[in-house]
Amino acid sequence: MKELGIAITLVSFILLSGCKDKTEPERQVVAVEKVGVDNVEIYGEYVGQIRAKGFVEVRARVEGYLEQMLFEEGKRVKRNQPLFKINSDLYQARVDKAKAQLAKDQAQEAKAERDVERLRPLYEQKAASQLDLDNAVAAYESAKANVAMSKADLAQAELELSYTTVRSPIDGYISERYADIGTLVGPGGKSQLATIVESDEVLVDFSLTALDYLRSQQRNVTLGEKDANRSWQPSVTITLADNSIYPLTGIVDFADPQVNPQTGTFGVRAELPNPDRKLLPGQFTKVKLLLDVRENAIVVPSKAVAIEKGGAYIYVVRRDSTAEKRFIETGPEVNNHTVVERGLGPDELVVVEGYHKLTPGALVKPVSPEMIKEEEVAL
Repeated sequence: MKELGIAITLVSFILLSGCKDKTEPERQVVAVEKVGVDNVEIYGEYVGQIRAKGFVEVRARVEGYLEQMLFEEGKRVKRNQPLFKINSDLYQARVDKAKAQLAKDQAQEAKAERDVERLRPLYEQKAASQLDLDNAVAAYESAKANVAMSKADLAQAELELSYTTVRSPIDGYISERYADIGTLVGPGGKSQLATIVESDEVLVDFSLTALDYLRSQQRNVTLGEKDANRSWQPSVTITLADNSIYPLTGIVDFADPQVNPQTGTFGVRAELPNPDRKLLPGQFTKVKLLLDVRENAIVVPSKAVAIEKGGAYIYVVRRDSTAEKRFIETGPEVNNHTVVERGLGPDELVVVEGYHKLTPGALVKPVSPEMIKEEEVAL
């Protein structure tokens, strides 16, 4: 009977062992996401200063007493619009004098010309000497030169007279006047009368690091130059004082050809439309510059990437539901996603949660991140 009990025990152990071997191995539950392919925009953020596209100092070019102001301070003025009137009596007198001198010289020229015409046939008939003819021709040439000089004097006098009306050199918004009516202005007095700012378009100046420059060169992006073959351009977005985003974007139109050795940066300029004058020259602002667009880039959630001494790695779920530890070459990180330069292909499944419990070759049960959260809430 004792032998029979031992035999039954051995048979039971063997049967139980066989059943255990046939049980499915335990799988580690992990959250996975499919590798995405997207156009990744890479931005740089800088501090910039706004300045007017055009800034002109209105100055008096002739001396005289200021008589009139013909504009409204702070308002828009147009090109060639009269702004100031300077007393013109002296300059009108100079014009009149120049006109009189010109008339006198023209009369002398006409007389000299008639003398030459009268003497030439007499000289041909031997009735006048060569000296008489030469003197007449010289007098005529001198009279013509005097006329040319008088015309130049008249043009100069008329130009100075025109300067007594000070006009706007550009379209823009004018400042307050810097000189009161009755003030002596011009070369011997106060010459600056106002300033005009052209602000329908503004420029934004900011600085990039030499590293940004090298990275743009690696991607064949030359700041300040448009490339018709590229689907995007280095656009600029700025933030207003209330932290709102200015709705209009600009384009980088200039980059300094040299680096400042003291700061290690180089200047960049962008041009922005400013139809509503929301951007005021002189103010500082945050600048967001589109540096690059990685087209059809492979991206994964940044939380799925782990770093160790050997480099960055990620766990990939194979078709047989085993985990593969794969080293990758990472690129820039944008919006909590990392660009993978090498090591991953599109449509692969990567582990985004639970990879710290895995070992290479481990069996896994891939689920969506939402299911993991639902299970955590249920617990």
